[in-house]
Amino acid sequence: MSTKTITKWSCFVSLMLVVTLIHPLTASAAQEVGAEGAADPWWFWPLILFFFCFILGIIAVLAGVGGGVLYVPLVGGFFPFHIDFVRGAGLMVALAGALAAGPGLLRRNLASLRLALPVALIASSCAIVGAMLGLYLSKIDPNIVQVCLGATIVGIAILLLLSKNTEKPVVKTQDAIGLALGMHGAFLDQSTKERVDWKTHRTLPGLVLFIFIGVLAGMFGLGAGWANVPVLNLVMGAPLKISVATSKFLLSITDTSAAWIYMNKGCVIPLMAVPSIIGLMFGSFIGVKLLSMVKPKIIRYIVISVLLFAGLKAMDKGLGIGLLG
Repeated sequence: MSTKTITKWSCFVSLMLVVTLIHPLTASAAQEVGAEGAADPWWFWPLILFFFCFILGIIAVLAGVGGGVLYVPLVGGFFPFHIDFVRGAGLMVALAGALAAGPGLLRRNLASLRLALPVALIASSCAIVGAMLGLYLSKIDPNIVQVCLGATIVGIAILLLLSKNTEKPVVKTQDAIGLALGMHGAFLDQSTKERVDWKTHRTLPGLVLFIFIGVLAGMFGLGAGWANVPVLNLVMGAPLKISVATSKFLLSITDTSAAWIYMNKGCVIPLMAVPSIIGLMFGSFIGVKLLSMVKPKIIRYIVISVLLFAGLKAMDKGLGIGLLG
């Protein structure tokens, strides 16, 4: 099969997903099925979740985003599951990917422990607070969480659209906090065989931003790669490869903290989490194979469009307007 053919098929699958998701009948059908859920066999929704997450895993890799940031708004908006269970499964999805990638990134000296540990301490503590806050708000009224989730997803889509990461930011002088915390290092860039020395600046604003990232990650079960990389790269001045790898390692700590809260409250259902994780992992494997053959830029814009729609739909659902089905 030629590269051109594979590219066309990938775009076709993505477009079919978009068309299916944005069609009002999808939402109404899901609601109807949920209302009649007792008539379905036990394996019906796990099987649907598996195939849905398989496609999601392919698109997430091609678009360069984490599975969690796509999983929560799409499954929460288009499947008849309570938002608490979706957020719990979303955290497990993000956590599984991070745990799989973390050891390899540390062995290759791409994920920096010196950079990750102070940030992880702040983000994981705030993720616990975010998870407890999210469950509390959901107990008062789940629609509050839906509206907040929708606004956050719209913000993430805009951030993905506007952010332009820098491969090797120029940091002339390291600030006192970064120096005290030892946030510097070096790695061998395998693509150029060049040794890259790096250090951070604007460390205090970066650490403050991780307070908000931790709260949002725990509150909505989104993972936090969408925010970790821009803050590490654009604000603190870490090279892009270090930022991406450290962000992935960070997720394994941050999401574990929040996931325990959801598990303790009974919000992680194996019949949702297991097929979702397996589907996303298989999809990610296929996505990696296709990555060198397709144009990720097109997929990225499609994903941003889907996120925008999913965010607006979550707000529409939470506010009870009903404009988007």
